Amino acid sequence: MIRATSSKTQHPKPGTSEKIGATTLFCGSASDFYDQWPSPTTIHVDGPYGVSGFPGDPATVDGLAEWYAPHAAAWAAHSTPETTLWFWGTEIGWAQVHPVLDLAGWDYEGLQVWDKGIAHVAGNVNSRTIRGFPVVTEVCARYSRRAVFETEDGTTLRMKEWLRAEWQRSGLPLYRTNEACGVKNAATRKYFTQDHLWYFPPAEMMEKLARYANEHGRLTKRPYFSLDGKTRLTAKQWGRMRPKWNHRHGVTNVWSTPAIRGAERIKHNGKIVHTNQKPLAIIELLLEASTDAGDVVWDPFAGLATTGVAANRIGRECYASEIMPSVAVAAAERLRSELDVPTDLSQPA
Repeated sequence: MIRATSSKTQHPKPGTSEKIGATTLFCGSASDFYDQWPSPTTIHVDGPYGVSGFPGDPATVDGLAEWYAPHAAAWAAHSTPETTLWFWGTEIGWAQVHPVLDLAGWDYEGLQVWDKGIAHVAGNVNSRTIRGFPVVTEVCARYSRRAVFETEDGTTLRMKEWLRAEWQRSGLPLYRTNEACGVKNAATRKYFTQDHLWYFPPAEMMEKLARYANEHGRLTKRPYFSLDGKTRLTAKQWGRMRPKWNHRHGVTNVWSTPAIRGAERIKHNGKIVHTNQKPLAIIELLLEASTDAGDVVWDPFAGLATTGVAANRIGRECYASEIMPSVAVAAAERLRSELDVPTDLSQPA
């Protein structure tokens, strides 16, 4: 249990965990827990920035890429094409880490900007010494787990190339993809084009394409468009080959939300516990956009467990870890308080 062990030792033991609502919070390095967690639908990453923003955060972005590399690889290894990765940082910090994410198998989808507003710096800027515009933003990049497919000869292809290769393997002319889908020209123009106009085939269309190729293509032991090389593709299987997205009208990639103040800011004895605490409303937005009720969310750098609080509120299952014992205790207390669970600091870790 992640609880204070005594009045003298206010730290849980590394490796301990506590399930609070739908959130399981671990104390220790996330790298030690990835193998224990179920495959995620969303991974929310709010780790080191390279700005000395909290204990353990380096002073510069030098080395951030190398630091994140093993994590990025582990996230990819445990994910599926249905997984979304949200990555927070400064613009230069994210730019340093992007090549590592790409190499690990994460496809960049877009960049969101958190605009904290002028109040974030008001009164804290010396106009005689500052040499640039005051910074009131952080960025959050969205990635999807790259889908790759094994061909009949054992090579791997990305989705767009694999679709064309599988149809060609059937021996059927390309124009018959339209006949398979029951459309005039959308299949050749969207689903099988190799240029920038390529479009992910809807699940029902993909099932029609697979059925047509298997019924009219040249005979083969390996079913056309099979994901495992053995069984025929279904619409349900194909629907899980890209990340979930639940759109909310009126929301753009610029989030004008003030930095946390007041009751939402977690403090102990009047002091801020964690300087990088994110607004709960933003985290709920991210989870609602990229998951459905009951889905699994990972938060490898939990901080004050804002992701866990959001998951509990909207019905997601969260697995989170925090390496700093004192912060892990505060996170657990916050989670329990949200659910009105009594805090018993006399229990052993």
